Amino acid sequence: MDHEKCEAYAEENWPKKSCTDVLCCLIFIIVILAYIALGIVAWLHGDPRKVLHPTDSYGRFCGQKGTPNKPILFYFNILKCANPAVLINLQCPTTQVRTVNNQCLLKALISHANVKYNCLSFATHQESNATQTCVGDFHIFRPNLLMCVCVCVCVCVCVCVCVCVCVCVSYRGLLISLVVSLVFILLLRFTARLLLWFTIIAVIFLLAYGMWYCSMELSQLRETPGSDVAIVDVGLHTDLQVYLQLRQTWIIFLVSLGLTEVSILVMLIFLRRRVQVAIALLREASRAMSYIMSTLFYPVVTFFLLAVCISYWAVTAVFLASSNEAVYKVMSPEANCPYANKTCNPETFNRTNISKTASCLGSQCTFAFYGGETPYHRYLFILQLFNLLVFLWLVNFSLALEQCTLAGAFASYYWAKRKPQDIPPCPLFSSFSRAIRYHTGSLAFGALILSVVQLVRIILEYLDQKLRGSNNMVSRFILCCLKCCFWCLERFIRYMNRNAYIMVAIYGKNFCTSAQEAFFLLMRNVPSDLLEGTSGAYYPVGVIMTDNTQSVL
Repeated sequence: MDHEKCEAYAEENWPKKSCTDVLCCLIFIIVILAYIALGIVAWLHGDPRKVLHPTDSYGRFCGQKGTPNKPILFYFNILKCANPAVLINLQCPTTQVRTVNNQCLLKALISHANVKYNCLSFATHQESNATQTCVGDFHIFRPNLLMCVCVCVCVCVCVCVCVCVCVCVSYRGLLISLVVSLVFILLLRFTARLLLWFTIIAVIFLLAYGMWYCSMELSQLRETPGSDVAIVDVGLHTDLQVYLQLRQTWIIFLVSLGLTEVSILVMLIFLRRRVQVAIALLREASRAMSYIMSTLFYPVVTFFLLAVCISYWAVTAVFLASSNEAVYKVMSPEANCPYANKTCNPETFNRTNISKTASCLGSQCTFAFYGGETPYHRYLFILQLFNLLVFLWLVNFSLALEQCTLAGAFASYYWAKRKPQDIPPCPLFSSFSRAIRYHTGSLAFGALILSVVQLVRIILEYLDQKLRGSNNMVSRFILCCLKCCFWCLERFIRYMNRNAYIMVAIYGKNFCTSAQEAFFLLMRNVPSDLLEGTSGAYYPVGVIMTDNTQSVL
């Protein structure tokens, strides 16, 4: 299809828009409503205090109502007794074993009421060292999720403070960087050829210098004894200097750089005409951005959407993790107590005759764990997976909306016969409204496919963490292969989705048809696709140049 046919097709079909992938759009809306309902239910049942504060044996929160000035939970670490070194060092008392004097023993005494099933109200072990008391080593209980929440909160606060401080201190440099970046983009149409050839020549010379450096290191290591050891014989080491002392390492570097150098030279010889296409793309992209300056500020909208998605997911996950109810069990010192480990109610336990029976004397209704018997509590793990999947779906949808909006805005520039007279007054807003009104289902469909693959990758990473300490090499190998395959699949789907969104924004077709046309279009223009990454690499070059200029200033 030549340029005239494309323009005729655009004039005929551009105004005719219709909703695409309506079924997926309805499913997406229903899932969002269900996600909101899940957040409300989690907010009603959850209690973040279960995550932020430890709980004593009565189910009370340490440091909260009922336990004032008792923020630390005291518990016995049974893992200390599981250490074989403790049993090996046991011996009968001898004259060399020191005894504890009464004064020190009095300082180390802990009241039975302060420890049994209760929060701890005195100093920690570190504070006891400062006062030179004889309190033994005990541990402070904190759930793992608490540490994650605290770390996340601290990181967020530190990032916000650092951003505010940096903006206040270096606002002049930021303004200069903004102006320089804008000028770089606008002038790219005039300097595209120079930048492209300069970068290509610079890469060629850098690779040549790397080959020369590897050959020099290799010649020096020929006279070093022990440098002829193979990398396989050395094994895994955290110190990378070990590998740099081997000749085989520098041979691998030299061969890799040489192959890269030859590949670039061959591409320049046989694809020199495609380089002109890359230069034209750079010039046209710079010209389009000069006419549609609002596209430079659209990432702010994406940042806001991503911030909302991340915040809602984090809050919902915390409330879901704290939605379990306190479960109390009957704890009896008698082994033959028929009520042992049975569920009980601490408010009505004293009115029962359980603790008064002969076989259950001294029984107490003690807090056991957080759980529940309702369907909501039984399927909390499934709800967490649903929370994660919808979070990934919304994040990918936000990114897809950005790609489709920008593609539609630049398409309105491209299809304009007279530039800038025929460009719509608000191309970015018009493209955004078209994407929301007509193509929500298509964007949600593509985002869902990518989200499912990402969820599978997360599950595989979780399984890899669980199997890391096992000796089953077959399962580890299969898991590694699956991780590699799904990583490649995610990259492929991400690349195809981006091109499919462009086709959706231009022609207004559904996702499957757009993805199919984008795939065949890419297969017909493989050399241009290879140079597309080359032409898109100059915007990061401009960012690096701007950052270096700001640092110098």
